[in-house]
Amino acid sequence: MIADNQEVDGLKVIDLGAGHASGAETLCGRIIATLKSQALLNESVGVGYIERNWPPALKQSGAWPLARLRQSFLNGALTRLIDPDSVLRSKIVEFVGKGDFGLASGTKPDGTYDRVWYQEQISPDEVAFDAGVFLLTKAKVKSIKEIKAPLEPPAVFHPVPLPEPPIQPPVESPIGPQARTLRIVGTIPPEIWNRLGTKIIPKLKSGSDLKIGDDFSVTFNVESAKVIETDLGQILKDLGLRDKIRIEGKV
Repeated sequence: MIADNQEVDGLKVIDLGAGHASGAETLCGRIIATLKSQALLNESVGVGYIERNWPPALKQSGAWPLARLRQSFLNGALTRLIDPDSVLRSKIVEFVGKGDFGLASGTKPDGTYDRVWYQEQISPDEVAFDAGVFLLTKAKVKSIKEIKAPLEPPAVFHPVPLPEPPIQPPVESPIGPQARTLRIVGTIPPEIWNRLGTKIIPKLKSGSDLKIGDDFSVTFNVESAKVIETDLGQILKDLGLRDKIRIEGKV
């Protein structure tokens, strides 16, 4: 005779029969075998079975106290287990590690818990069959994570005004290389005009804006002007005009 809530008087009677006197099976063995054959006793339990038999009153909360879960396997509300404490403890460790269910302890006013285990290896010692430890559905675990996420408000960054940099005077960028204008001024004797044309004028033609009148003026960039000035000085020296002609606009 076993407890059965589906029976009118809450008891279910099972006739084991007379048995055989010569049989080696014990009476306890016969009882266990009969219960197993009628699906009233099992050696283990799976995820689907617990999900299908989750109490309707606890579906909204998604939390089943382990004390009540264990009692359901003892009072006939659920299938009986040969060793309920050992089986449930090992299976809950397995369920939590695989992410089939979560485990929590220590309730808080906001609906969260002091400690939640999910998809992680836990010690069997954490599975305590008391009212403060709960088996959680996947949906419940996800809702707890969503509640915890906004607890810490996002940091608000206030821009700090930076001092304005000092106003720098505008720097004029030269367009192209810097230039210097050289002017050759003085009196040239007629007898060396030809030599002047073959020596000085070709040198001046390498510059720009060459003008020849009473004097000579030509423009070079700074580096070229230095070289040309040196060359012109040597040419005037060779022509004996160093004292008669001066070069203005020296670099």
